[in-house]
Amino acid sequence: ALPRWIAALLLQLVRGRARCVGLLMFIYFGMPVFLGVDVPALVAVAVAYTIWTAVFLGEIWRGGIEAVKPAQWEAAECLGLTKWQQFRWIIGPQAFRIALPATVGFLVQLVKNTSLASIVGFVELARAGQMASAATFQPLLTYTVVAAIYFAICFPLTTWSRSLEARLNGAR
Repeated sequence: ALPRWIAALLLQLVRGRARCVGLLMFIYFGMPVFLGVDVPALVAVAVAYTIWTAVFLGEIWRGGIEAVKPAQWEAAECLGLTKWQQFRWIIGPQAFRIALPATVGFLVQLVKNTSLASIVGFVELARAGQMASAATFQPLLTYTVVAAIYFAICFPLTTWSRSLEARLNGAR
């Protein structure tokens, strides 16, 4: 009961933020104040994005599993399958089809939200573009390249997702 309560509290705290900024700022700026632990920017970014991703993907996948009709669980149980076999052969594939679009959408959003890491001094793609723009005085060229890199990362992910969805959705 206690682990479930802690997980629910963490879930509400993380989901209650519009973006990962609050969590990132707490880990980077709050940990030294409250616990006396200095956290390097890379560690703060890694921990914040790991927690952020775990919470949201956990909710997406929980929703996918809960969206599978209870009759599917009952039918699998009637076949004499163990809980693991029920999930592996019947519930999991259906939940995967349901959760895939939201998962990919979240991952694309996550890639784009990495720019928020600059608030703790971490130099990521958008911050590197800003620095290059300031050094070269060519903001149009610099930000076009940054946008092209984000596109090069996100577009294949979205395209792969669409093809996977089409392949998995053939029976419908």
